[in-house]
Amino acid sequence: MRIQSDKNARIELMKKTILFLSIICASGLTGATIYNSLVDAKSWGFDIPTSIQTARDYYQNADPRNFYFIAGPVNQALILLALILFWKDSVSLRFYFAASFLLYAAIIGLTFAYFVPRNLILFTWPISDHLQQLRTASAQWSHMNWLRSLLGLAGVFFSFRGLDTYYQQNSQPMKQQPS
Repeated sequence: MRIQSDKNARIELMKKTILFLSIICASGLTGATIYNSLVDAKSWGFDIPTSIQTARDYYQNADPRNFYFIAGPVNQALILLALILFWKDSVSLRFYFAASFLLYAAIIGLTFAYFVPRNLILFTWPISDHLQQLRTASAQWSHMNWLRSLLGLAGVFFSFRGLDTYYQQNSQPMKQQPS
């Protein structure tokens, strides 16, 4: 009986660890997108064309997209793994983790459908021939990145709600000690 109890404890620890890693990863990604809105996008759009050229020069050796290409799939895999691991625990946990998974998937879809084309305009098109397109792409990027951040925040919220629900379902009431 003790062996089964130890095995169950290790499984529960693994499940919680995966969920915590998912929340940490998603929170980091969301924080990075908010930083992009508050700092990067404002800098890119401040004095086009000079600001675009400065950003291109700055990103010549390291590009923030590299962070998203690594952390994004890791985040998606972690929340999917959490969804699978907690699947049998309760319907509410399935809902919360599935909602997080779908929100993070929506971010990926939005990124490829909306942001990648604007990134190409901002960071690869010749500057002198496309000033108006650069200004438009910069403004659009700035506005829509807040939606991407909101989706990330909602995903993190659902993951935290799932974590809270898990602890509520698995908490054992404290026994009163006689005085």
